[in-house]
Amino acid sequence: MLMFAKGTTIHKSLLVPLVALQAPQDVISWTKGDYGQWTAFLGLLLRLLSLLPGELELPLSTMLFVSIAPYQFMNLRGTQDSVILSLAIAAYLAFQHFTGAGGVRKAFDRGAVVATLCIICITLIPLLFLL
Repeated sequence: MLMFAKGTTIHKSLLVPLVALQAPQDVISWTKGDYGQWTAFLGLLLRLLSLLPGELELPLSTMLFVSIAPYQFMNLRGTQDSVILSLAIAAYLAFQHFTGAGGVRKAFDRGAVVATLCIICITLIPLLFLL
């Protein structure tokens, strides 16, 4: 998630539920399984000892989020409701990004073009699934 570090003012923690809603079922099954639980445990242990690099904060948060997510949230995956929820989160992230950049033109400046393209893709994917 280092690409979001420059050129955007979005709350990166909102990417966690977005990824949890849109990740493939194999990834979710692995994360909820024994290997995923052990990986999350070891990552949390490294985080508590301050040995975890900053780039691994969001993947660890996503693993913990998926591991402890209630059954109803995980059942929401793959439904029309999850697409609407993902679209709402993505639209809010896009609003934050374009507002923080000072407008659409400034969002495409040299330092923010990668983040802007990522935000557009994150917004377009649920929009395409909705149609």
